[in-house]
Amino acid sequence: MKFDYDLFVIGGGSGGVRAARIAASEYGARVGLAEESRMGGTCVIRGCVPKKLMIFASQAGAAAAESRGYGWQGAGEGRFDWAEFHGKLLRELDRLEGAYTSGLVNAGVEVHMQRARLHDAHTVELADGQRLSAKHILIAVGGRPQRPDIPGKELGLISDDLFTLDRLPGRVLVVGGGFIACEFATILQGLGSATVLAYRGDAVLRGFDAEMRRHATEQLRAIGVDVRLGTNPARLDREGAGVRVTFEDGGSEIFDAVMFATGRAPYTKGLGLEEAGVRLGRRGEIAVDEWSQSSVPSIYAVGDVTDRVNLTPVAIREGHSFADTVFGARPRKVDHRLVASAVYTRPHEVATIGLTEEEAVACGPADIYVASFRPMRSLFAGSDARAVMKLVVDGETDKVLGCHIFGPEAGEMIQMIAIPLGMGATKADFDAAIAVHPTLAEELVTMRKPSRRVGAAKMDKPAASA
Repeated sequence: MKFDYDLFVIGGGSGGVRAARIAASEYGARVGLAEESRMGGTCVIRGCVPKKLMIFASQAGAAAAESRGYGWQGAGEGRFDWAEFHGKLLRELDRLEGAYTSGLVNAGVEVHMQRARLHDAHTVELADGQRLSAKHILIAVGGRPQRPDIPGKELGLISDDLFTLDRLPGRVLVVGGGFIACEFATILQGLGSATVLAYRGDAVLRGFDAEMRRHATEQLRAIGVDVRLGTNPARLDREGAGVRVTFEDGGSEIFDAVMFATGRAPYTKGLGLEEAGVRLGRRGEIAVDEWSQSSVPSIYAVGDVTDRVNLTPVAIREGHSFADTVFGARPRKVDHRLVASAVYTRPHEVATIGLTEEEAVACGPADIYVASFRPMRSLFAGSDARAVMKLVVDGETDKVLGCHIFGPEAGEMIQMIAIPLGMGATKADFDAAIAVHPTLAEELVTMRKPSRRVGAAKMDKPAASA
């Protein structure tokens, strides 16, 4: 059968772009790609990149204040100009979008800037009605923020909206306790908005190590965020120029803006997946095997639309592995078991890889190594903020099962820790490394005695009967 393309990709985010570019430039495939919004997807246009730039902006005031502790007089006097920053941010996003698009075009990919959906197992239909055939189809449309199902939910913003605001709200409610909620509460408070964070749980960052969760919660309060745990909005109503929020306990307050950071869902509605026979999971995600192949052999999916590990670098690795496997005759799977991640709060980030202490308890005896200290830089400037380094070690094999860091530039450190953990490093391997002094990271290789042991000893298997 003759096809218009060897590969057609639906979605121009990080995973789809990587798959398309590698298939076309390295393996000579005829590739088409459709993107309904802006090239680069969530991470580049309305996620990781602009968010990190906003984190940098939110830190600048605190850094100026810290400099006064080092003798700089008058540092930090002035105000933040959102309009100036926002204009520069938008220009940078335009530049990045152009780079993504030109990278595809230069690789030989034919780009369609419109929505596409499946017509059948080998055909996509563009928004203009054109139908194109492909031997393989890759779905890489990612996920979208979700609003809670409460009255007035349409009055609340989602994370995408923060990058398009004409001005910052004077008082804002952030709803949620995940990494997006924590990061945007950090940003808004740091840029001058009076910020309240409402979360139904007992500590932010559910799923992270409990010790890191506690420190992250305390830090949000320390930088001025009004953290309200066990709290959830019940309804939103427009009141003048603001939004009145009624909480589940009956109390109500008026905010200039409300931002929902209550989760994301795979963006699969209206794609024609079920009509084409593609099996979906409970949350609407595309069910795939270890090769990213769906229930329809010609259709694959990578990234957040599969709801495996929803991180940009994972989508990129999945997209690259797909291209290597299908077009390069170099079969590659992605190991989702050990993936590092970071939450860009301030002044300290939270970074993690591997098992938490709570998870390790269920796996047998584990030694927990913890170093808690006041970093030299902030200590000298008069700060009481503490950093925490934590290693989770198998009590029987000495293998390092997890690492958790709460401190400045924790994301930079966890990237390097991911390498030895992926190689199966032991605590003895960490001990053998000579520290770089004075650094924060040296604490990871100088912890000699465990702070505690958790978990029960593994039971010997009963002998087989004769």
